[in-house]
Amino acid sequence: MLLKNKNIALFVTGSIAIYKSIELIRLYIKAGANVKVIMSASAKRFIGPLTFETISKNIVLCDESENWSEINANNHISMAKWANIAIIAPATANTINSLANGMANNILLQTLLAYDGEKIICPSANTKMLDNHITKANLKMLQVCGYDIINPVVKELACGDVGAGAMADIEAIYHKTVRVILSNDYFKHRKVVVSGGATIERIDDMRYISNFSSGKMANSMATALYYMGADVCLVHGKLSQKLHINDIHQIEVENTRQMNEYVVDCIKVAKKGVVTKPTLVSEGRNIKKTPYFFSISAVSDFSPKYPQQGKIKKQNIDKIWNIELEKNIDILKNLNKDGIHTIGFKAEFDKNSAVSQAKNMLQNKNLSAVCLNILDKNNLNQETNTIEIFTTSGKTIKLPTNDKLNLSLDILSFLQASISE
Repeated sequence: MLLKNKNIALFVTGSIAIYKSIELIRLYIKAGANVKVIMSASAKRFIGPLTFETISKNIVLCDESENWSEINANNHISMAKWANIAIIAPATANTINSLANGMANNILLQTLLAYDGEKIICPSANTKMLDNHITKANLKMLQVCGYDIINPVVKELACGDVGAGAMADIEAIYHKTVRVILSNDYFKHRKVVVSGGATIERIDDMRYISNFSSGKMANSMATALYYMGADVCLVHGKLSQKLHINDIHQIEVENTRQMNEYVVDCIKVAKKGVVTKPTLVSEGRNIKKTPYFFSISAVSDFSPKYPQQGKIKKQNIDKIWNIELEKNIDILKNLNKDGIHTIGFKAEFDKNSAVSQAKNMLQNKNLSAVCLNILDKNNLNQETNTIEIFTTSGKTIKLPTNDKLNLSLDILSFLQASISE
């Protein structure tokens, strides 16, 4: 469970978007977190405390319920000490402007003023209220003070206006929360390029050569890297499912040639490092950590030598259709490995030769590590995997079967312990 035993303080204010917070609590609890809710007086005009207490299984902290009768009672100081992260969702314009000016005239503001940990704020208000120069300036102030801001989305608002004012989708808030909690010093501010999915090599404009790769492992690895704090770029071919995390930069390609071009360009960018934003306690700086490249894409080994425009008519083809193929570039082998950690993924059906094939790949392609996955032809594109990792330093590990996201997190933990900066 991603958030097992993590303490999340959810601050809700008087916005119609408050109903989304109920589902957000469900996501947090499903991931193993403990959730406590702090309500402003105006929030209770939309939803009563009992609803949040029923969902979270914890007493809501509000002006009426604050208790100082014992050391760990339900009050704004004990709540500030308890929480691992503070999420303000939804955050009204009034709350935003009050926070930025250090106000503490209600229980919600008092708790946030006493809390010195990670904070995420999710604005929700009429577009004009959020676009007001004062609100915009105060959001910038909160950002400089260390708040992560998840921008509102464009929708038809409760007042009937259409504009950027609706609270962000709960999935986006959830992903950001997991990232803030799980990020570590090793992957934080490190650029990583991931290739995934299947390439398509056109025979004509209707037919192509491809493979059965779903891209699920690449999506899971990109997600795990994002959770651990990396700056992720996913270069992908055909995917069975799109990855819906806006903070992961995604580039869609069609064929092996395009995949190679974009991977090379993205790695060049990755080597330039990450420029951090200045805060009240630190200046912005350029952090250059050795980037990673995870080669998980299933590229076609061959492509038609003479792809045709339009559709080749069936009547123009004999009973036997011979298509001349030419060998594609081996992206991983030809990639310049200087200044990067390169992780290859090897999928094999033959259990007897799989390990030797993986070790040959490690050596012949000059990789940092190889992740071996032995496939079952009767159960391709399954939701789980078993991975064995081989590194140039000689360290190996066989990870137990797991779902692809948790397996990706296990792979990253092993690489973090095995590969130095």
